[in-house]
Amino acid sequence: MKKFSRPALSVLALAAMLALAGCGSKKPVLNVYTWSDYMAPSVVKEFERQFACKVQMNYFDSNEAMYAKFKNGARGYDVIFPSSYMVKLMDEQGMLRKLDKSLLPNVANVDERYLSRAFDKEMDHSVPYMITVTCLAYTPAAGGVEANYGQFDRADLKGRMTLLNDLREVIGAALKHNGHSLNSVDDAELAEAKETILGWKKNIATFENEQYKIGLASGEFLLVQGYSGDLMQVQDENGEIEIVVPEEGTALSFDDMVIPADAPNPELAHAFINFLYDPEISAQNTEYVFYLCPNRASYELLGEETRANPILFPSEETVAKLEMIEDLGENNAKYNKLWDEIKAAE
Repeated sequence: MKKFSRPALSVLALAAMLALAGCGSKKPVLNVYTWSDYMAPSVVKEFERQFACKVQMNYFDSNEAMYAKFKNGARGYDVIFPSSYMVKLMDEQGMLRKLDKSLLPNVANVDERYLSRAFDKEMDHSVPYMITVTCLAYTPAAGGVEANYGQFDRADLKGRMTLLNDLREVIGAALKHNGHSLNSVDDAELAEAKETILGWKKNIATFENEQYKIGLASGEFLLVQGYSGDLMQVQDENGEIEIVVPEEGTALSFDDMVIPADAPNPELAHAFINFLYDPEISAQNTEYVFYLCPNRASYELLGEETRANPILFPSEETVAKLEMIEDLGENNAKYNKLWDEIKAAE
């Protein structure tokens, strides 16, 4: 059995301090706000054991819902896991705490290939947790599927396909399919994307963020747009399912770890972030959630099949076509208007 890597002295001191604080008194509580099924339960239990604390997991189902909750005055969270574009917005609004690097020695393991694509390259206020690539997945019954978004034009699969219920993902897919940036704010390119999506809408069953996984596994849906880790979880249950990265390019997303500006337990929050970058812990989480924690030192601890997976470890050619979803500021209104028009169209 592999042992956990040895933490730096300052982290050992912090662990000892927290453990002593728990002796003869109520254990400190770390309140985590994250996506559901996004961390191995064994990892949470090990952190509780090492740091003599209780981890309280709380869940959100969209960045926008999480952001709205904080804007409406939510308090008491210590670590949250937003996607990078939302992290950027929250930081600009003073909602996040600057990280103390002396308490985060393990983040030296972050894979530079991905950190170079991040908004917060210096990790001043965020650390990448998991990487997501938006993919296509299909069953053999779909027949002759090509690795591109043009498959949603297929009338022979009418009613058996789904797109994500996410304006940035779907509009971005149409933009990439038409040869443009998924962050385009050009009016002509957005109008073209709208027409593309309206064509797709005639063939899909629905825009869907959750049930597409069940539908794909059961055979109700034959072709779906989805997130890499979700799709690999379904593939683990049904080995006939194929997953491909669209050849036009697609969205690359980071879910980051951040500490709110008013976090009640910032020291314990730093300990948690550092703990999740222990190579053994990162490997456990990658194997559990089927997303990649970009921790270089963890890669050699992954199973051979995991290391050979082209979705978790795409080629340099594929990575070059991936694009981060950016916060577009006042131009977000263009996307919201376009999405409302697409949803309202018959």
